Amino acid sequence: MRIDILTLFPEIFDTFEKWSIVGKTIEKGLVSINKVNIRDFSQDKHKRVDDYPFGGGPGMIMKPEPIYEALKSVNTENSLTIYLSPQGKVYNQQLANQLSKEKHLILLCGHYEGVDNRIVENFIDLEISIGDYVLTGGEIPAMVLIESIIRLLPGALGSKESYTDESHYDGLLEYPQYTRPRVFKGLKVPDILLSGNHKKIDEWRKYQSLKNTYIKRPDLLKKKELTDEEIIMLEEIKREISNKL
Repeated sequence: MRIDILTLFPEIFDTFEKWSIVGKTIEKGLVSINKVNIRDFSQDKHKRVDDYPFGGGPGMIMKPEPIYEALKSVNTENSLTIYLSPQGKVYNQQLANQLSKEKHLILLCGHYEGVDNRIVENFIDLEISIGDYVLTGGEIPAMVLIESIIRLLPGALGSKESYTDESHYDGLLEYPQYTRPRVFKGLKVPDILLSGNHKKIDEWRKYQSLKNTYIKRPDLLKKKELTDEEIIMLEEIKREISNKL
């Protein structure tokens, strides 16, 4: 996979490229990340990339010419161009799964009061928001996308189970996890996890995953098509919780 980041602040990504899974994935040659400074494409002698909005209003708007030239410099027939915007589609694991199958992503990081809308309307394939709030620029959202996407690439993690078991991958939250010591301040690890019975452990984990989702994020269950087994488990979970009230 190739990822081009169009930004006014490329230096922000210097440490990010070397960090944890991101750095390891780059080292393995599974992804290449290229930072493009939009300011380099400004024709203004002072390298300005913004101007006042037509019609008045607060703040400054990023000019279309430098962005267009920056996009043109990296665009290929396989490119998917994404604008990180608070007006975009809210990001989730399903979208991360889809984007991980792309060959080339171009991430446009806006700044100031946003970018000239002619760029958005004519040269952007997808607008993405990482949540219903506003940030100063698109650099942090771009990092969120990159980290969540490249960890799904084959070979990025130790095994496929490293991400398929995680929260949201299959529409549910992850089951509780424990490590040594077996007893911490009188609190014990569930006996089933020490039993060595992998079939029972898998059943426990599926049950706990459903339970976690039902308690913490019941909205996710409305979007997921449950299996017959999961429906039976969910009814049992509801009875268990009801009995405790």
